[in-house]
Amino acid sequence: MIHLPLANPGTADARSPGRFLWWMARGQWRTLAAGAAFGIVWMGSQAVMPAIIGRAIDEGVADRDGRTLGWLAGLLLAVGLLQAASGIMRHRFAVTNWLVAAYRTVQLVGRQAVHLGGTLPRKVSGGEVVAIGTTDLSHLGQVMDVSARFAGAVVSFVLVAVILLQTSTTLGLVVLIGVPALMLLVGPLLRPLQRRAHRQRELMSHLSNTATDIVSGLRVLRGIGGEQVFHDRYRRESQTTRRAGVQVAKLQSVLDALQVFLPGVFVVLVVWLGARYAVQGTITPGELVAFYGYSAFLMIPLRTATEYANKFIRARVAAGRVVRVLALTPDHLDPAEPLPSPPVGSELVDLRSGLRVRPGSMVALVSEQPHETAGLADRLGLCAPEVDDQVLLGGVPLSGLTRAEVRRRVVVSDTGSMLFSGRLGDRLDVSGDGRSVDRALRTASADDILAALPDGLDTLVAERGRSFSGGQRQRLVLARALVAEPEVLVLVEPTSAVDAHTEARIAARLREHRAGRTTVVTTSSPLLLDAVDEVALVRDGVVVATGRHVDLLAGDASYRRVVTRETDPEPLADPTAETVEAAR
Repeated sequence: MIHLPLANPGTADARSPGRFLWWMARGQWRTLAAGAAFGIVWMGSQAVMPAIIGRAIDEGVADRDGRTLGWLAGLLLAVGLLQAASGIMRHRFAVTNWLVAAYRTVQLVGRQAVHLGGTLPRKVSGGEVVAIGTTDLSHLGQVMDVSARFAGAVVSFVLVAVILLQTSTTLGLVVLIGVPALMLLVGPLLRPLQRRAHRQRELMSHLSNTATDIVSGLRVLRGIGGEQVFHDRYRRESQTTRRAGVQVAKLQSVLDALQVFLPGVFVVLVVWLGARYAVQGTITPGELVAFYGYSAFLMIPLRTATEYANKFIRARVAAGRVVRVLALTPDHLDPAEPLPSPPVGSELVDLRSGLRVRPGSMVALVSEQPHETAGLADRLGLCAPEVDDQVLLGGVPLSGLTRAEVRRRVVVSDTGSMLFSGRLGDRLDVSGDGRSVDRALRTASADDILAALPDGLDTLVAERGRSFSGGQRQRLVLARALVAEPEVLVLVEPTSAVDAHTEARIAARLREHRAGRTTVVTTSSPLLLDAVDEVALVRDGVVVATGRHVDLLAGDASYRRVVTRETDPEPLADPTAETVEAAR
């Protein structure tokens, strides 16, 4: 079991990509250290092999000493086995480091998404979050992956340099000076590559947003004939993204070519110098073979170093996107000193609109402008963007309570609610006890949906619940809200997508289901309005009339226009029972 430390980075770390990468590395230092240790042993074993082969040539083959040749061959075999074993472990820890970094990123962003709640879509696009979960986490994992080999590359380079200095000072200096010089030649490409990679990452995020919009609104686009417009828009953005990717690929191809070309030139130089020294008798034939082996081996740490620089740049760009999300704060922060919790069954009051909801009652909000009642519903659940201390529960402002307590006691289910992908039973049973799902499905008149599914509650829900129709999805969302059984339930247009017969069943059952608990419904449906205890008419954000549906229908012309969609503003002189019944 891999331990994943998930505490969010500090404020400073959450705003600096470099510090975030350091924080990530520090959080998994054990696996990074183990990977680096095996990487050092793995590359160190390769580094000493040319020296063993050189001694075997000089002391065993050239001197015709079979015993020396035998033990050197055995030593070479032991080093080879050590290299193989350490290489296996290095690879295991490299994969572990990749997975730990990637999944820590997913869990950090997921936890932040839960922490932000409704703030997230207002501050960050959906495509941005999707790109973090697909591209960015891969780059963050890769830089942790290559770290083990990079540590081995540094140590093996120093080891080879020491061996070369002991054999030939000139060749040792060539290696010590030449390798950093080659790295400096690659350096000027790294900053432009970072800028282009950042630009491509931005365009990919915008393209993901466009694709998400098209997929989610495909039915509407087909209905209004807007498919071609969005097709052309997506095509233009995808071509812009492609051109940005080509610009990144141009620099990347040059960098990849230099990773082969520069070490190759360096090998040729070292072999040429070594051959001259061998002809002059300065070094032995075995040492010449060893020098060639060192030169060929040095291509590995050189390419590893350039690979590390390349992946570090990509990881830094990805980290910048992650820390942007982690630095976001929710619209409502928990107070430093929360106020005492109001008792269960307290009155819910909105001072701004004048709404008062008696405990245990069922109240409907009606407005000619639905966005007014929807905004009021958001305020009642502390879901509005602005901080509002005018909503009171038992005389205590909701803003003075912790968000966890507010979310537990007041649940707002609006028209934008959706079903996540996964097992249907798990998507509905938010409480986890499994006892109230059947009753909630019946209240929401969704038991026929369950009966039509071959696997029942074990059915897998498609993304955003697209496998269900709009009416089915709305009833399932209502059932999910009912399963939570909160003290105060706020429902925004819960029956807008169902037929009249289904709506009548829901209206009758909802009152019984929520008996003894507070329920607020925003609607203009006569079927629902007739089932509630009280109706509040909202105009310009203020409650202008309250009463039972029948009474308001008979005595308030503006209310009647909203409910019955009448065009005649004049009130009826003497409404009959038939007129009232028809309006129901």
